[in-house]
Amino acid sequence: MPSDPALDQALQTSAAAGLPPHNVSPNQGKLLLLLAQIQGAQSILEIGTLGGYSTIWLARALPSNGRLITLEAAPKHAEVARANIAHAGLSEVVDLRLGQALSTLPQIAAEGHTFDLIFIDADKPSNPDYFAWALKLSRPGSLIIADNVVRNGAVIDSSSNDPSVQGVRCFNELLASEPRVNATAIQTVGSKGYDGFAIAIVMADQ
Repeated sequence: MPSDPALDQALQTSAAAGLPPHNVSPNQGKLLLLLAQIQGAQSILEIGTLGGYSTIWLARALPSNGRLITLEAAPKHAEVARANIAHAGLSEVVDLRLGQALSTLPQIAAEGHTFDLIFIDADKPSNPDYFAWALKLSRPGSLIIADNVVRNGAVIDSSSNDPSVQGVRCFNELLASEPRVNATAIQTVGSKGYDGFAIAIVMADQ
């Protein structure tokens, strides 16, 4: 990926603030942008903001009247993300909401939102719950994308005691058995190693 001042600064300020290096890799960020553009997304929900790196990629895919809501539980992360999003010139596009996602998602549903694309990249043990909310906040044709579904191959280990591995395994099983979606997982290799996205298209209403 070529150098990009806003994206580069987002990574630099996040690292300087001590945020964990859990942002998507540059090639994954570009993939998110392309998927949002292919989808023609006008409304995006991101569960897990961190420093706003993936938020910037996704928000750049939106048309001038588009809107992105991103959810972040940690006040420090949200503060860093707000600054990074502002530096990228996207403050008018992005609505960052602070609080535990499982508390914020019912509020978003009560506001009547539905989304063209939903990106799940937060605490992995909660992935099954996030998927349930993603279905409620989507429409037929919506895309649901989840990060870290390969985890260097760890997800094949059914005996793992890692809560993140178990959360992803449960999410993958739900995705495979859910009749309202058509889904696959793609493996990615890049600057952050070996991982992957799950990509699902919603085929029918609840």
